[in-house]
Amino acid sequence: MKSLCVFCGSKSGANPEYLHSARVTGELLAKKNIELIYGGGSIGMMGEIASAVLNNHGKAIGVIPTFILEKEIGHNGLTEQYIVNSMHERKEKLISLSDGYLILPGGVGTMDELFEVLALVHLGIDKKPCGILNINHYYDLIIDFLHKGNSEGFIPQHVLQQILIDDSPQTLLQKMLDYAHA
Repeated sequence: MKSLCVFCGSKSGANPEYLHSARVTGELLAKKNIELIYGGGSIGMMGEIASAVLNNHGKAIGVIPTFILEKEIGHNGLTEQYIVNSMHERKEKLISLSDGYLILPGGVGTMDELFEVLALVHLGIDKKPCGILNINHYYDLIIDFLHKGNSEGFIPQHVLQQILIDDSPQTLLQKMLDYAHA
């Protein structure tokens, strides 16, 4: 796995464990020489993971819409930055640049990105691993919802099999690396 797209919040969250997990994940990506592909922001979880990658001599590639960059929340010092016109274009670019997806805690935008990726998996368009870092049980209700959708006949088993879940950045990243090489 050369690159990993991380979807996460532009906010820090109420629990300090969220920022800590972003920092640890960024350090791991740099250590394993995996490029971070992310939303290009400098604040919240996004800023934390990008700074951790860069501070550990890794590569961080941001994809940011013009209207967000104009609010001066783009991350300075990225290895590479793509400036796009819309959120839709941003998602397309993030998906095209990555070898897998890692979902950390986040808000509505992160949920949108998670379900965009799951829709691509459902349709068989995307075979890349999708990891959910379930820090502080943040994603328990969504995980339950996905299993409910499966048991009710709406979400196929292959979608669930492509989703890797853990509460440890180290363990989840290893699961994703093992999946990508299988």
